[in-house]
Formats: sequence, structure tokens, C-alpha cells
Amino acid sequence: MVPSEKSSENLSEKEKRIKRVMHLHYSNPQVQKAIFEFCKNREVVPCFMGKAFGKRPDALQYPGDVFELVKKGATSFHCSQEIWKDPLALSTNLSREQLNELRKGWDLLIDIDSKYFDYSKVFAQLVIEFFRFHGLRSVGVKFSGSKGFHLIVPFEAFPEKVGNSLTKDMFPEWARIVANYLKEKTRDELVKRISGLSKSSKYVKDFRASEEVIPDLVLVSSRHLFRAPYSLHEKTSLVSVVIDPDCIKDFELKDADAFKVEVRDFYPTPKKNEAGELLREALDWYESSQKKEHETRTREYALPDFVREKIEVGKIPEENFPPCIRRILRGLEDGKKRALFALLNFFRSLNVEREDLENFISEWNSKNKSSLKEGYVRAQLNWSYRNKVVPPPNCKQFYQEIGVCSPDPLCSKIKNPLNYFLRKVFAAEKGKRKGKSIKRKRSPKKEN
Repeated sequence: MVPSEKSSENLSEKEKRIKRVMHLHYSNPQVQKAIFEFCKNREVVPCFMGKAFGKRPDALQYPGDVFELVKKGATSFHCSQEIWKDPLALSTNLSREQLNELRKGWDLLIDIDSKYFDYSKVFAQLVIEFFRFHGLRSVGVKFSGSKGFHLIVPFEAFPEKVGNSLTKDMFPEWARIVANYLKEKTRDELVKRISGLSKSSKYVKDFRASEEVIPDLVLVSSRHLFRAPYSLHEKTSLVSVVIDPDCIKDFELKDADAFKVEVRDFYPTPKKNEAGELLREALDWYESSQKKEHETRTREYALPDFVREKIEVGKIPEENFPPCIRRILRGLEDGKKRALFALLNFFRSLNVEREDLENFISEWNSKNKSSLKEGYVRAQLNWSYRNKVVPPPNCKQFYQEIGVCSPDPLCSKIKNPLNYFLRKVFAAEKGKRKGKSIKRKRSPKKEN
């Protein structure tokens, strides 16, 4: 279904300007062809004035489909980084195994975005250098349309398999690992370089500066979409133009003007196994860092002996749950996906039986305003149980963002919801032991 288009008299001046620009831009056969060629075998969804997306799944059948959708009100086009045998066969009800069967491959996409365009340029150049250090030169670069860049490494650059795992089946896990490896290994140099841009800037006094331009890991998830090359950006009216990797430093926003567009290929042709070293180094780094993190978290959040046995969720006293978890359990309107992530990690850390947790999560989901799709919940449960148990996200920001952080006095003494639970059960156990001790002291003396 295509959202109904506003009548011209109801459009704002900005919308009228965008509409004039987009008709001129998308009527260009070269632009239509560039979008179509890149989007082959990808899920493609039009966006309407940046406010509403078209139906999913969808795909382009012909180059002319681009302008036909524009005439119906489409202002931009967004596509998947996953490459499918048949994008129209996608469904939220598909299992992990079914998605793997349908997926032909995936591209590594690094989304660099910052409040400061110059920071984005610095980081984009640093990423290119980092890739080349690992022997990878086949990298496509395009302007995001706003204040950042999209860098793409074609799937063909990766080895077909590593160990016993087929690369095509390891999405989004391996893409996330490479992005995190990239972020970690370039962190110091990034801060050094952006510090050199402005010695007096409040944003470059410490390592927090790098947080302004880290890869956007939200993109690294199944069926997530990103702006297609040569698609317009509704807020800026600029085009997501392709850039020569060696010309990032000289790129200016004016170069993305829709009236100056010169079409070029975004998708390079890599050598066989060109990204093999990068992937293997990232996987080795991840295995090492996970081992250290697991050892640290195991020590920090180890459950006491008296709660290590399998327990039923329904038998846990509600007062043992931190306020954020209690609020989530009442049902939510927004932030349900992140809340599900927190619940799974919280209750798995408490050694809850899988069947019991699945029933509990299903009951919780029914309380939400517009419940999460059953297929999505099932996929998240399966993903959780295929990986090691880790505690839920730490307090404050994560829970503030989904509107469930309402701290009580104990919250000021803890940094993770699991800490709250442990303090509660320790206090309860201490109370039980104290009570038993008192009873023993007050036991009546035997009569002579």
C-alpha cells in the first residue's frame, strides 16, 4: 500500500521544494538505473517525506519503478544490506534457518554519522586506511545525505566460510563483530585526529569524542534498511552521492546538490577473499575479548549458592525485581524490542528454565500495546539461548530511553538490575539466618 499523497495546497514550502527537486532528480534515467542496479536482490522500501514507509517486503522489478513510485509520493528509497534469493518471500514469521536458506549473502556496511560533518570525514578516512592496512581496497563510499557516510564492503570480498561456519549464515553476528573490532582498533587514532581539528572544542577533551562518530550498529541487524545510493534525503534535499575513497577529505555538502549529480558505481568488484584477513582478525579479537568479559562478568554477577538452582519466574517475589523491570512487566507502548532484550538477559541470568521463560515472555508480550510479532519474539529467544548468558544492560541511559527508569533508594547503590536482585536475595537470606539464630537462642530450657 502506498500512503495517500497530500494535495499540493496542503504541502509546506519545504515539502513543495523537495517535491520539485525529487521529480527532476528521479526523472533522470541514469539515476533510476543506478538505484535499480544496486538494489537487485535486495529488499527495497520507498519512504514518503521521511514520515511513512511503504509495505514490506517489496523490491524493484524495473528501473522505471523508481520514478513510478516517485509520482505516487515517494521521496527516498531504502534497501537491505542482505542479499536475497527472493526478497518478496521475506516474512517476520520466518525462522533463523529459513532466513539463512533465503539469504544469498550480506555486505558489510559501516554507517558513520556525527553531529559534526568534519568528524565524519575524519573517521571515514581512518576507516579506509584501516581497511587498506588489512589488504582491503574494494570499498564503496557514499554520502549519507545528511552529515555522514556509508562505507560498503561487498559480500564477494569475504571467504565463503570460516571454520565450519558459512559466512552467508553468520549475519548479523559477524558484521557486528567486524564493526566493533573496527571501532575498538581505531578509537585512539580517531580521538587524536579530531582533537587536531579544534584544540579548544569541548567535544575533544577526552575519549568521549569518539562516541560522536562511531559506526551505527543499529544498521547491523537483520532486514534493517539504509538509504540507497542516489536517493534523496528529505531533511536536506541532498543526494546520497557516491564518492571516490581518496576524495573524502575534499568532499563538501554542496557536492551532493541534486542539480550537480554525476552517477558512478557504488559497488566495487573485489578480489577473491580480499576481506578474509579483516574478518579473521576481527573474529580472533572477539573471541579473546569475550573470554575476558565473560570472566569479569562471571565474577561480578555470580549468583550465590542458594539461588543457583532452576527457579520459576512466577515464584520470584515481585519486590526482588528492580523498578525498571517491574515497569517493563506491566506492558509497554514504546521500546518493546529493547525491553525484550533486557528481560531475556535478566531472567536467563537468574537461571530460569527455558520453557518457563518462554511462557512468561509470551504473557508479558500480551500486555504490551500492539504486541511484538510472535516470529520476532521467537527469533530473539532462539538467539539468546544460542549464546552465553550475560547480564542485562547497565542502569540509567538504556532504561531512561525506553521510559522505565524510576529509581528507588536502593537503585543509587547499584549499577545493573541484576545487582538489585542480588542485594534483595542476600538481604532476605541474611534475615532468614538471623531469624533462625534468634529462635535457637530463645528455645525453652528442658525441664528437670
